[in-house]
Amino acid sequence: MQPTRRILIGSAAAAMSAPATAFAQRRGGGGRGESTAKDAPPLAMNDAEKRALDVLDDIEKRQSYYNISQQDGRLLRTLAHSTRAQRAIEVGTSTGYSGIWLALGLRSTGGKLTTFEIDKPRAATAAANFKRAGVEASIDIVVGDAHTEVPKLTGPVDLVFIDADKDGYLHYLTTLLPMLRPGGLVIADNMQVPAPDPRYVKAVTTEPGLETLFLNMHGTGLAVTLKKA
Repeated sequence: MQPTRRILIGSAAAAMSAPATAFAQRRGGGGRGESTAKDAPPLAMNDAEKRALDVLDDIEKRQSYYNISQQDGRLLRTLAHSTRAQRAIEVGTSTGYSGIWLALGLRSTGGKLTTFEIDKPRAATAAANFKRAGVEASIDIVVGDAHTEVPKLTGPVDLVFIDADKDGYLHYLTTLLPMLRPGGLVIADNMQVPAPDPRYVKAVTTEPGLETLFLNMHGTGLAVTLKKA
């Protein structure tokens, strides 16, 4: 095991062992609740982007069903945009919050998102949110069990976001990794809260062909994994 990887795993393990109460206290941002420039909201560069950001704000206020944080959403958008992703896969649509962030990143690349949701009412809510945000043309929703539906996909895939049943993460990883292009990313939520499946953490930190960073561990925590080749 390389020294840098040992440090990474150790840091991740220490972060994952932090009490949920500490997470709740830290989630607000600054140590004493103070607002800083780092807490500034996202800015719209045009009317189309403002429309999407307004819907995201509305979802945060009215439909916060197991959605990611705004900070994590902005990171998803940045990664989709900066990697020039053409094809993104999301496992776990929920009400569409993360999907809209990904679609904003894909808008600059002309890419498309395929998102999987097992719950029909949530999928319907997400579809309505995508339309309200003006990103429905960039997103295909597959309603059904992702463990059955995801293996039907074919590559190549540029970016994967996993935010579904936690004990299913390893299956999604092993299914999608062969489809992922070299240089592609697998992003997994809930690396801090709730506690992740240790099999997934081991898989993305001990394979020499992967490079994994754990980010935003002050919140629910994301694992960002690069497929080297």
